Amino acid sequence: MNNRVIHTPEGFRDLYGDTMKSKVKLMDSIRSVFDKYSYQNIETPTIEYFDVFSSDIGTTPTNELYKFFDRDGNTLVLRSDFTPSVARAVSMHFPEEAMPVRLCYEGSTFINSAELQGRLKESTQMGVELIGAESAEADAEIIALTCESILAAGIREFQVSVGEVDFFKAIAESTGLDFEKIENIRKLISNKNFFGVGELLDESGLDSGLKEALEKLPQLFGGAEIIDEAEKYAFGPREQRAIKRLRDIHALTKERGLDKYVSYDFGYLSKYNYYTGIIFSAVTLGTGEPIAKGGRYDSLLGNFGKDYPAVGVGIYIDQLMNAISRQGRAPLM
Repeated sequence: MNNRVIHTPEGFRDLYGDTMKSKVKLMDSIRSVFDKYSYQNIETPTIEYFDVFSSDIGTTPTNELYKFFDRDGNTLVLRSDFTPSVARAVSMHFPEEAMPVRLCYEGSTFINSAELQGRLKESTQMGVELIGAESAEADAEIIALTCESILAAGIREFQVSVGEVDFFKAIAESTGLDFEKIENIRKLISNKNFFGVGELLDESGLDSGLKEALEKLPQLFGGAEIIDEAEKYAFGPREQRAIKRLRDIHALTKERGLDKYVSYDFGYLSKYNYYTGIIFSAVTLGTGEPIAKGGRYDSLLGNFGKDYPAVGVGIYIDQLMNAISRQGRAPLM
């Protein structure tokens, strides 16, 4: 018998027994938090047209998508990210008068990346999207829901690191540098490589204030006091709005008693280009990968014909299960 008949492909697996029971219980616990916040279920197809995840939209790199063709020659992909799928569905089915809408989802995502050697290529994700709300209260709601979902999973030591994409974009666009250089700067800042940022900027002949701001971004992370430090580099109205938004979010999370779980990182920037405001990830002991990621994406739905502001989070169930196991916590049964 061909060995491939009884084995899963690399990056895929079977789940059964106590592990499966624990996963179901974990997802039930998180689902109860979604219910508390009045999020309604939405189900989108596992397969979407390629255009939903195209480079123009700024989601998963095309070489990391599982692509194939239907009988009419259309290029289809396995869903790699729920947010564009939900954005497409909302644009198709929800009129403006229905806004804001709170939607939650669960299911598999598929990423065919060489960087994920030895890691899952099919992952279970749960998450929420708050569509049609542009306020700091909406951002704080998503961060609070993230914290409460992790607490419901039994994790007590974790940190949600909040960045602000538009703060970086405003400074970067003020430099007049081309897209390629700005993207290289973004990658260096994301990797906390402030020496690399300095070397690249030395070649660009930038204004000293802008140069200092970009060099400083990778070092601007910590508690709420770091917002005051970043304000020194809020040269224009976009940067100033970003600072005010973070201060408002901090005040709102503090009101909920969740501020001890939240920190701020101006060097945290995503490879997903659709983010427009806050961006955040949650980390805990026992896993080298985030257990949740989210942010604001006010321009994404415009790609599907509806210009609604939005913010959301995805929770990575497999990473969360790994953390629970490695922290020696009792399995969720």
